[in-house]
Amino acid sequence: MKISNLEFENNVFLAPLAGVTDIAFRGLCKEKGCGLVYTEMISAKALDYNNENTKEMLRFSKDEVPIAVQIFGHEPEVMGRICDYFNHIEDICLIDINMGCPAPKIVKNGEGAALMKNPKLASEIVKRVKASTNKPVTVKFRKGYDENNINAVEFAKILEESGVDCITIHGRTRQQMYEGEADWEIIRRVKESVSIPVIGNGDVFNPEDAERIVKVTNCDGIMIGRGALGNPWIFKQIHQKLNGKPVTHPSDQEIIDTCIEHVKRAIHYHGENKAVREMKKHIAWYIKGLKDCTKIKTLVNSEDKAYNLISILESYKEYVMKD
Repeated sequence: MKISNLEFENNVFLAPLAGVTDIAFRGLCKEKGCGLVYTEMISAKALDYNNENTKEMLRFSKDEVPIAVQIFGHEPEVMGRICDYFNHIEDICLIDINMGCPAPKIVKNGEGAALMKNPKLASEIVKRVKASTNKPVTVKFRKGYDENNINAVEFAKILEESGVDCITIHGRTRQQMYEGEADWEIIRRVKESVSIPVIGNGDVFNPEDAERIVKVTNCDGIMIGRGALGNPWIFKQIHQKLNGKPVTHPSDQEIIDTCIEHVKRAIHYHGENKAVREMKKHIAWYIKGLKDCTKIKTLVNSEDKAYNLISILESYKEYVMKD
C-alpha cells in the first residue's frame, strides 16, 4: 500500500483512540505487527497555544516510527500554522485530519464530524494544510452526519479535489456514534468514486472480519480501533489471514505477559499514578474471557499501586498456567 511517497508492507493500521492509543500501547501494537500507528487526536488550537499537555500527547518512542499524527480543528489558518511543528520532525510521516469524531464537545465547536456538514470549510482546511507541509495529508471521516445527511461519496470527491492523499472512512454516521452496525457498502461506494487510497474502518474485530471488509469494499487498507483493545495481536493475525497464512493466536500466558509489559511501559512513560489509572481499563480488556477474570478485575480496580497490579497479574498467570 502506498500513500503519496510512503509505502507500507502491512496495510493494517491502528486508529487514533482518545485516552487509549498512547505511547505505551502504540509501541506494543507496532511490535505485534501493526503497519502504522497514529497519535491520539491532537487539538490544533491547543498546540498553537503551545499547551504542554498537548505536546506531551505527541511524545513517541523509536519503536513506533514512522508515526502518523492526527489533528483536529475548524480554523484553516491554525491548522496550517501548526504544520510547521511537524515539518521539523522527520519521524512523523504523515498528517491526518480528523473529520469524523462524534464526541459532543468536539462537534459543538464545528470540528470532527461537524465538518461533514460544511464541505467548503473542510476543503479549505485540507488546502491550507497541504500548502503548509511536504508530508502526505490524509483525512478520516464518517458515512455522514446523520441518516438524513449521508454524503460520504460527495465528501470524498471534494477532499480528493482539494489535494488529500488518502482517506479513511468509518461506516457509521455521527448520530450512530459507535452503536449499530458499520455500513461497509458506503465504503465500497467511496472506493469506487475516488482514485486515491481508501482505508476502511468499523466493525473489524477479527481476521475474518478483515477478510470480509476487503471483499465487500475493495479497500486498500484497514484501520482497527476497538478491535485492538486488549488484543494487539490482531494486526499480525489479519496480515496472516489476508496473505493466506495460518492465523496464530496468543496463549493465555502470552496475553498476561503482554499485559504486564504494557503496565511496565505505562509506568515508564507516565509515572505510577497515571499508569495505574489508565491501565485498569486495559487490563480488563486483556483478560476478558480468561478464567475467573471477573475476580481479577475486582482486585485490580481496588489497587492504587503499580507494584500491586503487577503482582496480581503475575499470580494470575501462575493460576491460569496450572490448568
